[in-house]
Amino acid sequence: MHYTLHQLQIFLKVSETCSVTKAAEELHLTQPAVSIQLRNLQEQFDLPLTEVVGRKLYITDFGREIAEASKRILQQVEEINHRTLAYKGELFGRLKISVVSTGKYVMPYFLSDFIKAHQGVDLVMDVTNKSKVLESLQNNETDFSLVSIIPAHLNVNRIDLMENKLYLIGKEKRHPKTPGDLSHMFDELPLIFREPGSGTRQVMEQFLASRNLKVTKKMELTSNEAVKQAILAGLGYSVMPLIGIRNELRKGSLHIIPVKGLPVSTKWSLIWSEGKRLSPMAAAFAHYLEHNKKSVISKHFSELQEISKKQSPLKNERRLSTKS
Repeated sequence: MHYTLHQLQIFLKVSETCSVTKAAEELHLTQPAVSIQLRNLQEQFDLPLTEVVGRKLYITDFGREIAEASKRILQQVEEINHRTLAYKGELFGRLKISVVSTGKYVMPYFLSDFIKAHQGVDLVMDVTNKSKVLESLQNNETDFSLVSIIPAHLNVNRIDLMENKLYLIGKEKRHPKTPGDLSHMFDELPLIFREPGSGTRQVMEQFLASRNLKVTKKMELTSNEAVKQAILAGLGYSVMPLIGIRNELRKGSLHIIPVKGLPVSTKWSLIWSEGKRLSPMAAAFAHYLEHNKKSVISKHFSELQEISKKQSPLKNERRLSTKS
């Protein structure tokens, strides 16, 4: 028999998804490429690995045993690679980070140079909503979590990375009736909210409550990207962090609407449970952030301050407590 590690990897993914198409998507391969390798592997066995019933792919009992063996073989190969790096004095292992949805505009920049410097890092970054991020933290399923508001009910360690400023954003540069005053701004167009539990929504609701503002027209969307597209379509306004819309602000397709009391400022923080024993990989990453976060901000995010200066002449900035 002359099956390859690549064939075993492909078959394992097919067995997990029960679909050649899904396996191809997850492995970033074409469907014909997966089908060819699956056929080449099958030709080396007298017993069928898969069967198709009613256009649905099933893994045979024999196929499941081969899949389990493939999984063990691939894990051992990974361990060999890691041990090789360890003998060379290099970091190796898996780094797991859960990130709130808007954090996808932040976290990759703080990871990039660290990943490039340590080839043995296997990164798993889960981008999801705030409640699932905190759930994974509580269940000890992740090394770190990236949040913009620190959960008050959890005891955590933290590394503050950078400021997170939120402004009122609209498609037009300035509301034609009452610039700087929110009292009548939402009579014609709604205020667009994130879903309940979102950190961005929490900031927006606390700001509205502090101004005793009641919004009669509102819309609720489940991601900052969806909110951005709704504003671009002219559906309304929203309080949003600059980090996810800097390209649109630069091009002039979205605008900061000057309002007293804005921006609200929080902090992007990497947190982990108090008392958690960090792996050597995770501890090295925490050390890297402490010593390099300023250079990362200077390299990748310095334009945010310039954007806010140019587009928002009002300076009554308000800082929101990072505890929630």
